[in-house]
Amino acid sequence: MFIGVISDTHGVFSDEFREFFAPVDEIWHAGDFGGGIDFVHTISAFKPLVGVCGNCDAQEIRFECPPVQLWRCEGLKILMTHIGGYPGRYPLNVAAMIDRHRPDIFVCGHSHILKVMHDPKYNLLAINPGAAGLQGWQVERTALRFHIDTGQIHDMEVFRLPR
Repeated sequence: MFIGVISDTHGVFSDEFREFFAPVDEIWHAGDFGGGIDFVHTISAFKPLVGVCGNCDAQEIRFECPPVQLWRCEGLKILMTHIGGYPGRYPLNVAAMIDRHRPDIFVCGHSHILKVMHDPKYNLLAINPGAAGLQGWQVERTALRFHIDTGQIHDMEVFRLPR
């Protein structure tokens, strides 16, 4: 599987991101879609979508995108929520979910800060793709893509676009 990861679009899914995600099989969106349910449908019509709602998302988005997603992809367990922190600084509810479900990959957004870190305590890869939208303080807009084959992640790429 070729995976694209995005977050904090806040209603913006520009052509540059579409081009970056053109070869991926699936997009994971870590919340704060913005733009209403039609915007979510625009992304899901472009590529299959697994998404969670964010703190800025309208109720109509929350009906289709739950606050937490837990699933398997190519032998790996994935846990995704919008506000998740990072290794050593997870909110208590997130630490409890991670401890309970023991994912191989934990995906979150919210901070608008691109971070990919190994968490030695839980032996997982923590991923925050940063922010792809224009709202917020970030200097650049970012997203990630990578391959998952038989339980292994490889060839991770960062997409950076000046704001």
